[in-house]
Amino acid sequence: MANSDSKGDLYGKSYYVGHMRLVNGQTLTDHTVLDEVAITKKRHLCVHVQTHDGPVMKLYLWDNAASEFCQKFKSYGRTPHVLLVTTVNPKHLGGTLCLTSVSSSRVFMDDDVQPSKDYFEWLSSNTGIANRIAAEVVAKPEAVTLEELFSYIKQEASKVAWFECTATIDDVVQCSSWYYVSCGGCNSKAVKGPTSLMCNNKKCEKSEVTGVPQYLTKISVYDKSEQAVFVILGNAGKELTGKHAAELVANFFESNEGAGADHCVPVPQALLDTIGQTRKFIVKVSDHNLKGKTHTITVTKILPPEAALPATSDDIPTTMGDGSAPSSGFGDPAGDKARKAADSLESRRCQAFQEWLI
Repeated sequence: MANSDSKGDLYGKSYYVGHMRLVNGQTLTDHTVLDEVAITKKRHLCVHVQTHDGPVMKLYLWDNAASEFCQKFKSYGRTPHVLLVTTVNPKHLGGTLCLTSVSSSRVFMDDDVQPSKDYFEWLSSNTGIANRIAAEVVAKPEAVTLEELFSYIKQEASKVAWFECTATIDDVVQCSSWYYVSCGGCNSKAVKGPTSLMCNNKKCEKSEVTGVPQYLTKISVYDKSEQAVFVILGNAGKELTGKHAAELVANFFESNEGAGADHCVPVPQALLDTIGQTRKFIVKVSDHNLKGKTHTITVTKILPPEAALPATSDDIPTTMGDGSAPSSGFGDPAGDKARKAADSLESRRCQAFQEWLI
């Protein structure tokens, strides 16, 4: 690597320093919680690091360095932002230049050593420069069709990865609740305790929490090659509808004052209005997908809509990837599906409120 402000010497060792953008694909928030079990099992983690306003690098931390990263991350009691790693090697993985730790690498954060303190001071005064690149698009996922996405999942050597898929929304699944109630601190599922809501995440440490509705919405989508079911989580839902789930739930109860706490909140019109839209989805192929435990694909981000011609009948697949006809649930044109969804909303009444999702 060329000499730059990102490199120097610490205790006689060279180092790389920068601010973290993603940790194992997660955007850093005030309540980021690491999945240490998964990290220990895989023996490594990937951090996207940027130095000043330079290019974003993938930094792979292995074994002891990964363990030290987790310990440091937790010890701060808040989310650290600056990462300094000694003795890293540049390598090409998948045609992309990245950095990897070695057995002698050491990990430091925000206030641990003078170089990280200096960088943290710069970061605090230059957040605008540091955030010119959106954290969610740092990974630059490869654009694939749905057919290519499923083909990747079937390959034995495939690993957890993110892709960009352009697809048209065909329907909003209404046989399950479209949201869940989360812990207001870490966004994990909240459960009923003896007297109040409690966080289901043992690492959260909050004894009592404020429940916040979050999107957990299944939609069926299609492109010219295949059909799929996507699940929209958290902020991705707001990127789709322009509204927070909490706002939509509150609007329902404000308009239905007689509805009790156990009343089923139907799929809101803001979600139904997305039927027929063609959007770019950033999706994650998870371990559950690779192990065949679920065929539902998780959406982590939805890019802003682009001006495009309306979908035509030529865009609707007439056969599935195996040559068979599509199922009636997902094969109708978008306009018909929108009308069916609206009719269903008018006539359907939930028999039991699914307040807590599994």
